[in-house]
Amino acid sequence: MEKIKKSIVLIGFMGSGKTTVGLKLSWKLRLPVEDTDKLIEKREGCTISQIFEREGEEAFRKKETELLKQIAGSRYLRILSVGGGTPVREENRPLMRQCGTVVYLRVRPETVYERLKEDSSRPLLQCEDPLERIQSLLADRREAYESSADIILDVDDLDSEECAEMILRRARQI
Repeated sequence: MEKIKKSIVLIGFMGSGKTTVGLKLSWKLRLPVEDTDKLIEKREGCTISQIFEREGEEAFRKKETELLKQIAGSRYLRILSVGGGTPVREENRPLMRQCGTVVYLRVRPETVYERLKEDSSRPLLQCEDPLERIQSLLADRREAYESSADIILDVDDLDSEECAEMILRRARQI
């Protein structure tokens, strides 16, 4: 069984593979995998979409930051997947680093589009030109993602097993 010294925090745009790679790492390391969106939904008793609708994005972002503060204060190891917008809020960046080794799963817009074009559960893609929307959002978030990361991994041509192996190799060096 593999060993690591710190939790691993996966960041990246939707469709970058955070969930899939998180599960693969969880299995390899025998650590729990947690998703901040799912943790917030469980705590609030409703979906992220409902929080956005009822309370607005700012209220959701505050809940996200509060959760990161709690996790940062925790000692146990885990694989943590955060929402795609989490690194955009500047105060979340040092909190994510306190939570563990931050790994940015960097993906090209075309890859996101190909992976998600049939996924009707992604409100972001329910627009006239989803590829243009993906390109725009990725460009807007690039600096936030890159400045948050301890490790940047280009994932377009990798499967989840290759991603997990590369993350483990690099995380052991930190």
